[in-house]
Amino acid sequence: MWSTFYIHDDEGRTSGPGGVNPGSAGAPGVMSGAHGGAKRRARTASATASRAGMSESQEGKIKLAFFVAVVGIVLAVLGVGTEFWAELAPSKSFSSNHTCLVAHYGLWKSCVKSLWVADVDPERESCGPADLPGESNCTFFKFFTTGENAVLFQKTTDKKLSTATGLMAIFSLFLMSMGAICITMAISKRVPFFLKPASVCFTLSGILLLLSLIVFHQSVLALLASDHTVPLHHELSWSVSLSACAATLLIIGGILFLLQALPYSPWQKCMSNKDAES
Repeated sequence: MWSTFYIHDDEGRTSGPGGVNPGSAGAPGVMSGAHGGAKRRARTASATASRAGMSESQEGKIKLAFFVAVVGIVLAVLGVGTEFWAELAPSKSFSSNHTCLVAHYGLWKSCVKSLWVADVDPERESCGPADLPGESNCTFFKFFTTGENAVLFQKTTDKKLSTATGLMAIFSLFLMSMGAICITMAISKRVPFFLKPASVCFTLSGILLLLSLIVFHQSVLALLASDHTVPLHHELSWSVSLSACAATLLIIGGILFLLQALPYSPWQKCMSNKDAES
């Protein structure tokens, strides 16, 4: 049998073979285990932070910007889908003494409405406005199907400008939907990576919607210049106002998403630079 001998020094401390203190033999293992546990906890916290990807305050700001963009999307859908972009009204005596005609149209169809002259404001020289009660006859444009122009009060539309307006509006709606998908993924997955493409989509959709308004106004002027035999009073209606507000909100939403995607806050950096200079 083997026996272990312990040596007692002058101060009463006991040491085993090789001078190892048996009472402190487990101390290095305990310290290394505690140090390893701290490392594991730090790695777990780091992994949780990386999975989160954004703070609660940043997520709240993103949701607020998304609300602004959603309002813009709703206004854009209402503006593009309705047919009150422009109103055309001849004089009250164009048709008969009791009724008069007024036309209103949008990107996809036009409507000719018969109004009672008694309902029209006596101080108004032309027929209208189009929101008065009356019988309406609506037809869809054939720009995208057969390529035919429409005729309103002996005036012919410009199919190139009208087609360009419709295509820009459709592509703007497509970009809005792509931006909404990106923001939904960013909020659900808590990944800020999708903020930049969403910012690009919303900003471009707002710019395209504004360009479609400009091109549409040029198409209205081309319609009026096609024939001068029938003088018409024209004005842009409330669908244009909805689209303009929608484009503004979409651009603002895109800028807000871009600010959230930056690795630093421009406002805080500007204030820190001012404090450093002072």
